[in-house]
Amino acid sequence: MSATQHLYLVDGSSYIFRAFHRLPPLTNKHGLNVGAVYGYTTMLWKLADSLNKADGPTHLAVILDASESTFRNQMYDQYKANRPPAPPELVPQFPLIRDATRAFSIPCIEETGWKRTTSSPATPRRRSRRAGRSPSSPATRI
Repeated sequence: MSATQHLYLVDGSSYIFRAFHRLPPLTNKHGLNVGAVYGYTTMLWKLADSLNKADGPTHLAVILDASESTFRNQMYDQYKANRPPAPPELVPQFPLIRDATRAFSIPCIEETGWKRTTSSPATPRRRSRRAGRSPSSPATRI
């Protein structure tokens, strides 16, 4: 294992939408759309496979949006007002993706009322510091 510790925080929503829009429609034997699940798990597997390899992550967690309504919606009612809702073919895949993330034994960070943002990685880092670890030390499981 590398002497340098790397905590990778995956923007789960980005992976989900990237997989959904990149792949052709895929369904399982029951007719359920699973293309985003397949693409997401493929990307996550590739990253998880690099755990503890040279220059790869030593720790990994996925950050997912827990809800549509956040504190930002309460502060500004037009927050993302022009953004369309998630495609109906994608919505049933969200719980499957959460289950798949947990099946990888990867921590899945979700907080109701908060939206995953570029500042989200600061929260686990702050928790690590409070636990007496430096940012380059292994992060605590959240």
